[in-house]
Amino acid sequence: MYRNILRHPGPTPIPKRVELAMAQDMISHRTPEFVNLYQETTQRVKPIFGTKHDILLLPSGGTAALEAAAVNTVSPGEEVVVITVGAFGDYFVSICEKYGFHVHKLEKDWGEACTKEDLIEFLKPLSNIKAVFATYNETSTGILNPIDQLGEVVRTHSDALFIVDGVSAIGGAPAQMDDWNIDILVTGSQKAMMLPPGLALLSVNDRAWKVIEENQTPAYYLNLLSYREWASKGMTPNTPAVSLIMGLSAVCDLIDEEGGFSKTVERHLLMKNMVREAMKALSIELLTDDEHASPTITAIKTPQGLDLPTYLGHLKTNYHLDFAGGLGPLQGQIFRFGHMGYCFPSDVLEAVSLIEAGLQDFSYSFESGAGVKAAQNVFLTSLRK
Repeated sequence: MYRNILRHPGPTPIPKRVELAMAQDMISHRTPEFVNLYQETTQRVKPIFGTKHDILLLPSGGTAALEAAAVNTVSPGEEVVVITVGAFGDYFVSICEKYGFHVHKLEKDWGEACTKEDLIEFLKPLSNIKAVFATYNETSTGILNPIDQLGEVVRTHSDALFIVDGVSAIGGAPAQMDDWNIDILVTGSQKAMMLPPGLALLSVNDRAWKVIEENQTPAYYLNLLSYREWASKGMTPNTPAVSLIMGLSAVCDLIDEEGGFSKTVERHLLMKNMVREAMKALSIELLTDDEHASPTITAIKTPQGLDLPTYLGHLKTNYHLDFAGGLGPLQGQIFRFGHMGYCFPSDVLEAVSLIEAGLQDFSYSFESGAGVKAAQNVFLTSLRK
């Protein structure tokens, strides 16, 4: 018997407190007990989104909420812009094309962020754009797009809605939906929110609701007007993921105990810096630059001279350390170190130590302990501030 050290970008480890909360006796979703749970919990999630608007809960993965955001706001034949910097930006492209939208694809190389200058130039020749879709944190590359700047560009240079995939960011990265001109913000439960898969969270502002009300949506299960109507009564239109909502309440407790969400954001930034400095000390290249690096996941290039699948398999088999490999064109070229949600500096130090152990097994040339020391120095420096 051993512990699987899961350092994936999702699903991520679940706190015992959350597991126990989800193990409570089941309640009906049409009772006063559930109404209280729903209303109190969604109210507590608002600071994580940085919004005064209601949080809607869908019993689904994050992809269903992305689809809901698209199909409720745009009709077939209407024009949209999709910013894609990796695999999950391409998800938005696929969703939009499936519904017959006219897609203008702003594509960056994998490992690069979309800048405000990129978006300004891309929008110049376009008109009648109904929505701009963007990924906040691109899980496949470890890139954090400057969503605050992109939101300002969308609002200044178009009349489009700004719809953001925050699935691997919300709960670990700063988010100010209202201040950043985000009209719809979406996330999922299984990443930085410290829950199992199966719950999607999204928020819609008044500007987007007006568009949704006028849109002839073909959706039934994903009809956001229906979710809004039932949310006003503290319920959902269909059977919700009751146990996951109980767990979400416990997640809010843990964030409060950490000192509030700003402290949670600080922890994720610290872990990002620990991982990056550790890899630099081991002379292992990173995919992204420091400026646009994600606080929840780091994309790490294959250590020189190693076969990556063999190395990752060795880490999992011998040290029970489980990383995610690369996707698409980066398959076999990078591995992805998830440091989001229920993850702490001590977990980063453990993982870096085991990375080093694996490197020694493959006769990789490095100064033993250099990565751990670099990560530790980042951590100790933070404690002295």
